[in-house]
Amino acid sequence: MADPRFYDNRGPFELAVVCSRSGVALPAGVDGSAPVLDVATLEGAGPQHLAFCAGKSAVGALSLTKAGYCFIGKDAAGASVPPGTIALPCDSAQHAFAAALNLFYPDNVGVAWSQQTTVDPSAKIGEGALLAPGVIVGPGAEIGARTRIGANAVIGRGVAIGRDCQIGSNVTIASAYLGDTVVVLPGAQIGQPGFGFASSAAGHIKIPQIGRVIIQDKVEIGACTTIDRGAIGDTVIGEGTKIDNLVQIGHNTRIGRHCIIVSQVGISGSCEIGDFVIMGGQVGVADHAIIESGTRLAARTGVMPGKLPRGDYGGAPARPVKDWLRESIAVARLAKGKK
Repeated sequence: MADPRFYDNRGPFELAVVCSRSGVALPAGVDGSAPVLDVATLEGAGPQHLAFCAGKSAVGALSLTKAGYCFIGKDAAGASVPPGTIALPCDSAQHAFAAALNLFYPDNVGVAWSQQTTVDPSAKIGEGALLAPGVIVGPGAEIGARTRIGANAVIGRGVAIGRDCQIGSNVTIASAYLGDTVVVLPGAQIGQPGFGFASSAAGHIKIPQIGRVIIQDKVEIGACTTIDRGAIGDTVIGEGTKIDNLVQIGHNTRIGRHCIIVSQVGISGSCEIGDFVIMGGQVGVADHAIIESGTRLAARTGVMPGKLPRGDYGGAPARPVKDWLRESIAVARLAKGKK
């Protein structure tokens, strides 16, 4: 469910209205006047919430959900639906859910600025905090004691920043909570919409992103790095993790504690990365990958979807570093021999 600090819920809506706006037929015998309070993930939904199930990977979560209503796409047809959940079959659960998100959260971009002042009167600025010229602080935002914010930074509606943080110039932070002693270098973009689309032959439909970014204590985020907010849930950066310049972290990804992520790494959405993981420069991680704690990835390693056990890896796709080095040497010898 969306955090009310960042997004305004226009619901509740009757189930018949939600189905009509989403292009989904109301099943026979289902009460169309039943109220739907909000949208949520399969894991976080309750009896008056709407969720969606797209693809075989979500079938396990569907069987455990407590959602009152669920869009179920053709790619998940035949999945087991709990007794308390009303299944709403549709061609594309992603397209239907995107329409429902726009119904409940039409202003999901999250921008709400006053044209009268650069610091909204409802914002709370802690003792000793310093705001450089050109800083904009949105309604309901909170800046902790002794935190310093550089010139032309934009702190969005409801954002909370802890104590003793350093926020560089030209940083934008939206839909996010930052802990204490966090360092964000100039140009970083935190909490912008994730790259989520429902695709079909007619084109690509933007799926509203109404989640958050959670950055724990003592994290450092490099210059011009981007961390996208979750689609519905959270993107999380664990305590003490250090992120270099020009890194991209996709929506709903969860990074553990004390990781090291070097420049130009790209991490797709919905990945799970354990504690003390080290990623060399230009590592690429595909969506829904799981990397166990203590894993080390050489520069330019490519991690595919699925679980990567703890170890040292290199190459694309990732394989144990000894195997990768042996293969590289063998290829070099073959190339030399042909000359």
